[in-house]
Amino acid sequence: MGTVPEDLTRVPDLSSTGGLHTEEMVLNVGPQHPATHGVLRVLVSVDGERIVRAEPVIGYMHRGHEKLVEQRDFRQITNLLSRMDWLSGINNEIPASLAVERMLELEVPRRAQYLRVILAELNRITNHLMFTGSFGLELGATTPVMYAFRERELIQEALELVTGGRMHFGFIRPGGLKEDVPRGFVELARRGVRQLVAKIPDYENLLMGNEIFKQRTVGVGRLDPALALDHGVSGPILRACGIPYDIRKVDPYLVYDEFEFDTPLGAQGDSFDRFWVLVQEMKESARIVEQALDGLPEGSHIGAVPKRLTLPKGQIYCHAENPLGELGYYLVSDGGNKPYRLKIRTPSFSNISVAAHMLRGAFVPDMIAILGSMFFVVGDIDR
Repeated sequence: MGTVPEDLTRVPDLSSTGGLHTEEMVLNVGPQHPATHGVLRVLVSVDGERIVRAEPVIGYMHRGHEKLVEQRDFRQITNLLSRMDWLSGINNEIPASLAVERMLELEVPRRAQYLRVILAELNRITNHLMFTGSFGLELGATTPVMYAFRERELIQEALELVTGGRMHFGFIRPGGLKEDVPRGFVELARRGVRQLVAKIPDYENLLMGNEIFKQRTVGVGRLDPALALDHGVSGPILRACGIPYDIRKVDPYLVYDEFEFDTPLGAQGDSFDRFWVLVQEMKESARIVEQALDGLPEGSHIGAVPKRLTLPKGQIYCHAENPLGELGYYLVSDGGNKPYRLKIRTPSFSNISVAAHMLRGAFVPDMIAILGSMFFVVGDIDR
């Protein structure tokens, strides 16, 4: 991606005040604030314009998914899990079905696996388009969100045609899918990803080629790779630090190992790199969708699944590459038709844990750029 010009790099230096300090003031950012994606509160201690300490306060949206699923069978939990990260419903559902399938040794037809990949990558694109538009909006650019929603609506239309829903899909089932895709889906999905790829240069020119955008993001909120690994950071935020961890590559599931796609990596781990990685990942998702549509096999959309799903006693951990990072389900079965326990490892929860380190020493206005570039969903944190 090239070298960042030196004059655009701003690294917070707390010594720049010459040792003069004002009395610290505590700011409550939230719990309802336009700079956050949901109900997040950040307690910020400032010395002048510098942030001395920042503490994210979570829990305002806690809905208890891990306990609610204990009262529902393995087919019914799909609609609950879809709602954790409301921008990534399909991707939330897939690893739960993978866990059930592996414990029951169910065979998933190849057509169903291809369709899962197509739907997951279309959902990844709609997730990234939301953050692409909202990040520019948070920094004062109102035009990019209009561009992003134009492409998002076209791909959303394809998902709605298949599932009947816009956000909470409830479409993935143990053994395959709820239904096969209807006539016209392949053409609509192909049109959506091709238009996206054709329009991405507009986003790059509007934002990444904009000098004001660079001033607000280059060198702002740098994340050290070692610190990111220590806190379990994953997804585009981790890859922006230069670490090539993508579960679709390192631990392939479904049929991801049959497709060619790259893992975009940043160099500085700053707000600019995080946004750059997000945009490049949309191109790679479009590549995967095109390949899967070209090779979509005939056959059934679901395998031979017993009418009553009763899992053997045991435990399993299944993870997948959610649009925001690693999503994992640790499922414990007592031999019944409901989860005995389900521990959910969501990407936003681990990713937001580094916010305190990234905000320390930054200017107050930079807080918006840093939080906006972390691409979290509060429902995914509080689950």
